[in-house]
Amino acid sequence: MRRIRAVVAVAALASAVVGCGGAEPSDAKPSDVRSSAGKASGEQPAAGGEGETTPSPEKLAADPGTRYTAIAVPVLEGLVCDEGDGGFHYGSDLDMSVTGDDDLKEIEGDSQDVADEVSCFGSPRNVLRKGTMSASAPMFTARTNLYEHVVDPTAALNRIFDASVEQATGYGRTFTGEAKTVTDSSLVVKCRQNVTDTFPMTTCFWADYGAAGVVDFFPADDQYVPIDSAVPWTRAFAAGALRK
Repeated sequence: MRRIRAVVAVAALASAVVGCGGAEPSDAKPSDVRSSAGKASGEQPAAGGEGETTPSPEKLAADPGTRYTAIAVPVLEGLVCDEGDGGFHYGSDLDMSVTGDDDLKEIEGDSQDVADEVSCFGSPRNVLRKGTMSASAPMFTARTNLYEHVVDPTAALNRIFDASVEQATGYGRTFTGEAKTVTDSSLVVKCRQNVTDTFPMTTCFWADYGAAGVVDFFPADDQYVPIDSAVPWTRAFAAGALRK
C-alpha cells in the first residue's frame, strides 16, 4: 500500500506542475504572511516551530442567530485565494475532508453558488518535492460546510474532528502529537499535525453556530506550519469566507 500511495503522490506532483492556482501571489515574504494572520484575526502568531498553542482564555459567546447563505473567496493580506484545490491534491483519498456531521442539516440552495473549497497561495509559493518531481502547492486548502443550526459548536467540532481524523488515518495520514483546541468568542478551532505521504501537514478544524470546516496547511520549507500560526489563519479564513 505504501508504494501505491507514493506513486499516486508523484502523479499528483506531476499533474500539479501544469497549473497551480488562478492568480499570481503577492510579493509578501513568508514572514510577512505569518504576521498578517495576527492582524486579520486579532491574534499574533507565536514564533517557533514546536506547534504549541497557548489556550485562549475566551469562551464561545451565546448564539447570535447569524446564519450563512454562501462561502466567498476571502481577501487575506499577503495571500492570493481562489476556488478549488489550487491545482494540487494528493489523490487516493488523502485530501482532508469534513465528515462526522451527519446530525447537522446543511443549508438548502444551489451548490454551484457555494465555494466550498478554497485554496490560498503565499509568496514565494510552497514547493513540494518527491524524488525528481516538484510542484507548487497552496499555503492551505480549506473546505467548508454550511448548516441551518449548530446547537453546540464545541461538541460538533469534536465529533467532526474525531470522525475526519479516523477516516484520514485509514487512507494513510499519520497524526502526530496532541490535538490543540483554541476558542474565542466567535469560533472553536482544533488542530493537529500529521504526515501525509512524507509531507508534514498541519490540519485545523473549526466550527461556529452556522458552519464548520477544515483548513489543511501544506509545509513551508519542508517544515510543519506551527499550530500557533495555523490557528489565526484559520480564524481569518472563516471570518473572510462566511457570508450572511
